[in-house]
Amino acid sequence: MDLDVFVSAHRAEWDRLDALLRRQRRLTGAEADELVTLYQRTATHLSLIQSSAPDPQLTGRLSQLVARARGAVTGTRRASWRDVTRFLTQGFPAAVYRSRHWWVPTALLSTVIAALLGWWIGTHPEVQAAIAAPDELRSLTRPGGEYETYYSSHPAAAFAAQVWTNNAEAAALCLVLGVFLGLPVLWILFQNMLNLGVGIGLMSSAGRLDTFLGLVLPHGLLELTAVFVAAGTGLKLGWTVIDPGPRSRRTALAEEGRAALGMAIGLALVLFVSGAIEGFVTPSGLPTWARIAIGIAAELAFLTYVYVLGGRAARCGETGDVTASERSATLPTAA
Repeated sequence: MDLDVFVSAHRAEWDRLDALLRRQRRLTGAEADELVTLYQRTATHLSLIQSSAPDPQLTGRLSQLVARARGAVTGTRRASWRDVTRFLTQGFPAAVYRSRHWWVPTALLSTVIAALLGWWIGTHPEVQAAIAAPDELRSLTRPGGEYETYYSSHPAAAFAAQVWTNNAEAAALCLVLGVFLGLPVLWILFQNMLNLGVGIGLMSSAGRLDTFLGLVLPHGLLELTAVFVAAGTGLKLGWTVIDPGPRSRRTALAEEGRAALGMAIGLALVLFVSGAIEGFVTPSGLPTWARIAIGIAAELAFLTYVYVLGGRAARCGETGDVTASERSATLPTAA
């Protein structure tokens, strides 16, 4: 492409678009139609220049012009309670439902790994000795020891906030770092399962596995499910880098990345619930069966929410991405 000839041929169209965008008065019907036509042409010109003869100064000018024109054509839009409702009843549960083929196997495999680690640690005294000294292990596992007092060591509200922050950060890291082929996600997930396996192994070796599970299950079911969803979504995002399917890699990553961002917000709300359970229910004086029942109820409520509301929304075409009117225009690509 001869850039000088191209600029000379289309400069008048760009200047006309700029003039229409600067109009202070309301555009007539003909002028509005002209603005839309010039916007579409300029967007095509920008794409051609970026792919054939990139010039930083010209690209910057046209990018700004296209952005202004797009704002004028589509109009500005503010989020409303309707958007929040749509996100909570359609977007988020549909995104979780669509990624179930990633996070359900992740959950099953991770649970098996945690159980095997717990068995290995619980049946091998030499492994326990490598974790901590005998006195430290007794301090951890004895009645009234650190495993039990951990959940009541701080005021409930402060503890719940701390737990929520830590878990939300771990979930966000899984979602964000998934783009690096999912490798950091596997490491984060293994660290979580290792911590769980150590607790299972040490408490089972002390004959107090029932006490440990009574402390972990009330909040752990929902908490771990949220972590598994985040990890599965991160792995899905990493696979998109390798195999974007029929979409271009940029388009696929943009779509999956936007859905993952929405899931980060939704999972933060889920982890807020699990953090509240961990801060107020787990250390409470309720019987063990009652605390576990609350945890099971919270887990079943979340799964029902995902598979009923999310499944219905996904079958209607909801993906968890932003609406079509809010996405950047994309040019068709050759197969």
